[in-house]
Amino acid sequence: MAAPGPATHPTAELDARYSSATNPRPGAADVTATEWAEARRKLETAEIFWVSTVRPDGRLHVTPVIATWHDGVLYFATGPGEQKARNLAHDAHCALTTGGNSLTQGLDLVVEGTAEPVTDPVALEKVITAYEAKYGPHITSPEGPFHGIGDAFRRGDAVVFALTPATAYGFGRNDGVYSHTRWTF
Repeated sequence: MAAPGPATHPTAELDARYSSATNPRPGAADVTATEWAEARRKLETAEIFWVSTVRPDGRLHVTPVIATWHDGVLYFATGPGEQKARNLAHDAHCALTTGGNSLTQGLDLVVEGTAEPVTDPVALEKVITAYEAKYGPHITSPEGPFHGIGDAFRRGDAVVFALTPATAYGFGRNDGVYSHTRWTF
């Protein structure tokens, strides 16, 4: 695994084209870029993400995954023979998204970058610990739907990928006030 640089202090920019500043309503005049700290908290607590990869023939592939944010990197996994893994072997560029489905509340996030397989055993143990801390009994309890995932990571039955953000986008909604933030790392 390459040593990814932590995503700690990106440059934030409000894109007024897609923010409430272009469609004034109460509170819109004061719309600002979302702070990276808020986006990072959302990445740390989100349970479900959607990974978007590109098939060798150029078609998109999108599927839900569980993921963990640890030391400035998003980690996710898939089986070595699954479509995601095959796509990433061909083209490592991908995006992880998370958010909600409310029209008036929430913060949707898109994190783009290049996924790199995690092969270093020490790094892998840190990722497993981060997964267990985040998902708790879903992973640690024998009745949990992802019980044994750490052992699968260790055996190579699942490929763990590290996605260090290159660019991220935040689409905020607060009672009809919208913001579109771009973070560049």
